[in-house]
Amino acid sequence: MKTKDAVLASMQSGFPRLGLATLPTPLEPMRRLTAHLGGPRLWVKREDMTGLGFGGNKLRKLDYVLHEAVASNADVLVSGGVVQSNSQRQVAAAAAKLGMECHLAVYHGRLAPPTPEYETSGNMLLNRLFGAHLHPVPWTGDRNVAIEQLGSRLRQEGRRPYFVPYGVSSPLGAIAYASIILEIAEQSAASGIRPAAIVHCSGSGGTQAGLVLGASVVMPDTRIVGIDIDAEPERVRSDVIAYGRAAAEMIGAPFAEDDVEVIAGHAGPGYGVPHAATLEAIRLAGALEALPLDPVYSGKGLAGLIALIREGRWESGTDVVFIHTGGTPALFAYQAVLEL
Repeated sequence: MKTKDAVLASMQSGFPRLGLATLPTPLEPMRRLTAHLGGPRLWVKREDMTGLGFGGNKLRKLDYVLHEAVASNADVLVSGGVVQSNSQRQVAAAAAKLGMECHLAVYHGRLAPPTPEYETSGNMLLNRLFGAHLHPVPWTGDRNVAIEQLGSRLRQEGRRPYFVPYGVSSPLGAIAYASIILEIAEQSAASGIRPAAIVHCSGSGGTQAGLVLGASVVMPDTRIVGIDIDAEPERVRSDVIAYGRAAAEMIGAPFAEDDVEVIAGHAGPGYGVPHAATLEAIRLAGALEALPLDPVYSGKGLAGLIALIREGRWESGTDVVFIHTGGTPALFAYQAVLEL
């Protein structure tokens, strides 16, 4: 009889990866933060260490998604995001590594620039370093329309564009991200732990869809807890369900809507705007674990986890895994508001 790990691996076998990401990423104990909070034993899954272009969780998705781009003989990657998007920085890095041109729709107006350095440093600096072509566009609330329009324009010019959606969030992206569950299950077994929950920041939906999908097969007793960082919890949950259902159909796996938990109330004033709890989480992670978190994604994710611990969600002695999704470069774009 196949093990649960083998079942999921078999389901994913029809979706090859390029090898862009350095996998598996480490699973490390956070002993000092655990002692400081006095709650469950905390572990961190280091998705910031996927390697290419400062790493991040999107590279795990791109590893699979861009195999399709290469197979289709695309000559340019088209994607986008806000000015300090971690996703578009990872797309730009992947394009440079693959020798493909990269065009990015850079959304302006979703949030007011919080610092003088926001428009030029951090991820934006790296986008230029990686050779991406940047196309400023207004934020309308639709995450993908400007990217699709950019791709259409390039196609009319005779190019062969491959569309990478906002956040690399798609059914294929969810299938790709389910692979992290195989790693966590194996690493947990080696460390003698049984995670009660896996906690992460949730925004565009594909990451959480993959986590729920993978856990339903391999770790059914582990709860996936998404912390809304967009201040749009209903939209986030709806997207997670849509991507998760489509991905499950593609690989013939179960996907239960009741397993999708998105926690609201930790996004602060809005997307990309750090608040007091975010800043506390960033300071604690840095001072206690030498763990750099960004104020848009991972910092808010840890802030949500800390709040849940203080509310007594988990008993002392249980194990909880926090996924560090990356985003370190954005720290430098927010320097003036970090109070460090």
